[in-house]
Amino acid sequence: MNHSLWKVLPPAPASYLAGVSNIPPLVAQLLYNRGFTEPSQLAPFLAGDERLSNDPWRLPDIQPAIARIYRALLSGENIAIYGDFDADGITATTLLVQGLTSLGASVTPYIPHRITEGHGLRLAALEKLHQQGISLVISVDCGVTAVNEVSKMQKKGLDIIITDHHTPLEIIPPAIAVVNPKLLNSGYPFLELAGVGVAFKLLQALLQNLGKEELLDRLIDLVAIGTVADMVPLLGENRYLVKQGLKLLNTAPRLGIKEMLNQSRPTRGNLDTDSIAWVIAPRLNTTGRLEHALSGYKLLITDSPAEAQELSSWLERKNAERQRLTERTVTQAREQILAEAISPILIAGDKNYPPGIIGLAAGRLTEEFYRPTVIISTGKHTSMGSCRSIPEFNIINALKQCRHLFTYFGGHPRAAGFTIPTENLGQLKQQLLQIATTELAKIELRPHLSIDAEVDLSELGGDTFPAIQRLAPFGCGNPAPVLLSRRVEVISSQAIGANSDHLKLRLRQSGTTWEAIAFRVGNYQTEIAPLVDIVYNLEVDHWRGEEKLRLNITDFAPINHQ
Repeated sequence: MNHSLWKVLPPAPASYLAGVSNIPPLVAQLLYNRGFTEPSQLAPFLAGDERLSNDPWRLPDIQPAIARIYRALLSGENIAIYGDFDADGITATTLLVQGLTSLGASVTPYIPHRITEGHGLRLAALEKLHQQGISLVISVDCGVTAVNEVSKMQKKGLDIIITDHHTPLEIIPPAIAVVNPKLLNSGYPFLELAGVGVAFKLLQALLQNLGKEELLDRLIDLVAIGTVADMVPLLGENRYLVKQGLKLLNTAPRLGIKEMLNQSRPTRGNLDTDSIAWVIAPRLNTTGRLEHALSGYKLLITDSPAEAQELSSWLERKNAERQRLTERTVTQAREQILAEAISPILIAGDKNYPPGIIGLAAGRLTEEFYRPTVIISTGKHTSMGSCRSIPEFNIINALKQCRHLFTYFGGHPRAAGFTIPTENLGQLKQQLLQIATTELAKIELRPHLSIDAEVDLSELGGDTFPAIQRLAPFGCGNPAPVLLSRRVEVISSQAIGANSDHLKLRLRQSGTTWEAIAFRVGNYQTEIAPLVDIVYNLEVDHWRGEEKLRLNITDFAPINHQ
């Protein structure tokens, strides 16, 4: 088994623990590990309330943006919301369409087709919208790098407002306004909003001006979905937005989400960030991967029970197809990679790799091999690539060094994509391999597990789990706490699942017995010794209407010498 490198985080200083004596020591340690080193920081984080929310008027270009939208509302202009085809873009599009429609605006959604158009503001699409009588385009989750497209369309009389959260280039598009907390001149105190988060703050500023801020309460579920789906840190303002959004998802889910959950979840528990990450977001993303993301938009915005049921059924079938295509692509790409020597960056390409699936395949192989991975869907003249990376290698910086080879590229340090003339693929592979070989030369390429605390299993009863849950919602930047227990006795272990993929264990320590599950390690049952060190999360198992606390084991080490 490819075990991780374990790193137990240092204990919080005694002076810190004394200053937060009203908090259980384990929870205090968890907060310290997440960077809350000053006791004064704890109350707003634990409450996750509006103290974490920031003034939208501090965003760059927010005033000209609101002034232009207000003028469009007063004069009855036709407005288009131009989104991206992932869950972040779909939710952001839905949010602004619903928000502006509630103010009486004439609004048209536009989401480009992943395969035929590609990511970002496209000139042909903007020209088409202009010809249809659109005089103002507001982008969401895209546009900050569209310098040429915006410049050309502004000259033709189409006004564009960009809202985005991606890293800008040196040159900013000459739009009416560019609302992005990551701009160099930004005075916004929180840089990690998702695309839907930036759209939400734009709408918040507009509604504040009009005295109708209460309309936001009906839209914040979309912010939670897009924020979790885009894997931005669930700290600061994102924590507040997601926490509020989850409340709405649990108390009054919109019709499309309700129907999606009815068809996809065999059991119903309270929705949390895992529900978004593993159920809602993959299905919304599937619409853009295999067909057109407007289907996901329609599901989110519909108020027709019949349409919600029809779209959800279709989406469930497409999601199953997406899973099959992903497995096939991963298998083929893995064979390609293993046929060559394993290098610091893994690159595989084939004309049969579906463009909408290559990002998922790259993610799976990055996780398996712990290497940055590039999967390319090759075409006769043009090819599309998707990249996933590890913390030690900034993939977007690597692509920037190869920018002369691309037709288009963009993304984040851990995930990126590009379009490239097929004739440049050989040069790209050579350059990326050279960059990765240099940057990763002295790094042991094994996943690291940061462990919050070492505990005895007997310490986990009583109020421990409810106390830990005060840190929820968990996700990127605020992961579910990882604990370590040493010399745990294995009472029993058995492989379970359709292909015996998982291990079910019964463990004992200090007179306390626990049920445990270890996913995707069924083949390593022979490594289980009578005594093991285990790394795990605490979780609630929902099974046949019952809830039971168990250990979710992420790694283990047998103790062979006692």
